Amino acid sequence: MNRILLVEDHERLARLTCSGLEAAGIAADVVHRGDDAWAALQQVPYGALVLDRGLPDGDGLALLQRLRARGVGVPCLVLTARDALRDRVEGLESGADDYLAKPFAMDEMVARVRALLRRPTVCRPLDPALGDLQLKPADGSVCCGVERISLAPAEMQILLLLMHGSGETVRRAALEAAAWGLGEAVTPNALDVALHRLRRKLLAIGSRQRVVNVRGLGYALREAGVAA
Repeated sequence: MNRILLVEDHERLARLTCSGLEAAGIAADVVHRGDDAWAALQQVPYGALVLDRGLPDGDGLALLQRLRARGVGVPCLVLTARDALRDRVEGLESGADDYLAKPFAMDEMVARVRALLRRPTVCRPLDPALGDLQLKPADGSVCCGVERISLAPAEMQILLLLMHGSGETVRRAALEAAAWGLGEAVTPNALDVALHRLRRKLLAIGSRQRVVNVRGLGYALREAGVAA
C-alpha cells in the first residue's frame, strides 16, 4: 500500500480524507502542524505530501519552500480554501506539483494523489544502493551481486531508511515510523523481530553490510569490520 503524509489541521476533514484515500488503497499518516510535518518527513520516505495552506503554525507554503530548499523532492498537492489565480500561481512557484481548492470531491482528490504517486522523485534513486547491496523496491527484494532475497514490507522500509542514512545512526522511533507509519500501534518487540529477520536475510545473500546497534542511539548499516 502506498503511504502519504496529510498535513491538515481540520480534524473532521482529515479523518474523511484519510478514509477516502485508504478506501482507494492509499495509506495516510496525519499531522496537524507544519513543525510536525517537517519531523515526519525526516523519518518516513513518503510517496507524496498533501499539504493544507492554513496551518496553526503558519502558511503551509513556508514548509514547502523549506523542504524544496533542502532538496526534498516529495511530490506535493497543496489544499486551500483560496482559489484565486494568484494563490494557485504562488503555490506552484513555491514548489507544489498540484493544487486543489476546498471543498473538493473525494474522487478528484484520490485521482490527483494517484497521479502524484506515479511521478518519479528526483531526490531518490529508483534502486538505492549502499556497499554491496542494491534495493529493488519495485519487486520487494534486495540484491548482493547475483544473489537476491525477498523482503517483507516493514523490512523493505527499514532497510530503505538505513541505506538513505549511508552508515549514519537512525533512531529507533524513526525506523518504527518508516516501517509501520506514525499512527499505527506497534508491539514493543516488533522492530527487534524485523531487524533480526533482516540481519538473517543479509547474511543469506552474502552481504558484508550489517545492521548494528549503536547503543543508546539507534541502528546503522555498516560494513562488517567497521566499528560502530
